[in-house]
Amino acid sequence: MTETDPVALSADLIRCPSVTPEEGGALTLLETLLGGVGFTCTRVDRGGVANLYARWGDKAHPRTFGFNGHTDVVPVGDANAWTRPPFGGEIADGVLYGRGATDMKTGVAAFAAAAVDFVRNTPPDGAIVLAITGDEEGDATDGTVALLDWMADQGEAMTACLVGEPTCPERLGDMIKIGRRGSMSTWFTVRGKQGHSAYPHRAKNPLPAIARLMDRLASHELDTGTDHFDASTLAVVTIDTGNPATNVIPAECRGTVNIRFNDLHSGAKLTDWLRAEADRVASEFGVAVDMRVKISGEAFLTPPGPLSDLVAASVKAETGVEPELSTTGGTSDARFIKAHCPVVEFGLVGKTMHQVDERIETEQIHALKRIYARILADYFA
Repeated sequence: MTETDPVALSADLIRCPSVTPEEGGALTLLETLLGGVGFTCTRVDRGGVANLYARWGDKAHPRTFGFNGHTDVVPVGDANAWTRPPFGGEIADGVLYGRGATDMKTGVAAFAAAAVDFVRNTPPDGAIVLAITGDEEGDATDGTVALLDWMADQGEAMTACLVGEPTCPERLGDMIKIGRRGSMSTWFTVRGKQGHSAYPHRAKNPLPAIARLMDRLASHELDTGTDHFDASTLAVVTIDTGNPATNVIPAECRGTVNIRFNDLHSGAKLTDWLRAEADRVASEFGVAVDMRVKISGEAFLTPPGPLSDLVAASVKAETGVEPELSTTGGTSDARFIKAHCPVVEFGLVGKTMHQVDERIETEQIHALKRIYARILADYFA
């Protein structure tokens, strides 16, 4: 029986201009493919975001393996800087070009192709779910979160899930993500009293206060790391006054920090610490400090065990590479799935993601499909 070509499917998906939050025809393409081999497909659109939930098999089955990924992509940037059309899906010298070639239309194509061939050729005793979103590169509020909300309402569940994000830094197979650091950003506004710089005693200068606050935050050691996580980090990313005059003390200034934190912390506890430091500076300098916090995701860990063992064994069998179990990198939709079922991430080498001329070797895509197919076969064996 003819096998599903993951490279051709990847190219077709790249030709769908699905810049967040546009669907661009990508989910429609996948729905047609999956529905043709017996997957029950449901569009779970919310808040202007398109999402697709596809299940093969009984939703009550105790063994349901899930794949998660996204078909939305970041903007192309300067289209004239690309050597090939960003939505052309062109192949040259064994390399596929286009926005989403690594992050992550190819990952979606690989697991969709593997799932299609698996249920068509060796129908498993169990169920397979593909949960595909159009909101991972955006606010991530109406994508995988919407799918999980809908699953809870409908009594749908996965017993294990693999997110197909690009996880490998150098060569296919060298890294599996078993967790991610949490991420949060905080915006501080320090308000004083404007005045003449020649008479500073008549003003309340917010600048020394913001400088002291930023220094204290950046100098503080959050932790020294854990068995599975590097040390948490805090970066001062901007300090702004918007003051063009040298003879004016401004009334207010702003500063922003970003924290990437491990599982020794929670967003709530870090928020309490930031608030305490802001209040301390406000008292010392006689200024007001307002604070706004956005927690993008909490730290999580899927401890090494059956799921990571399954994926690692499949990776080594197909590539000969012993993958490292890692928690490095930014956030992903696995941060939402971790509350639903055990989850790990594995996908392609991500060197060109979000870049001009985003691209990937076609052989990597074929190899990724083989890895995903082996994972399914061994999971249901």
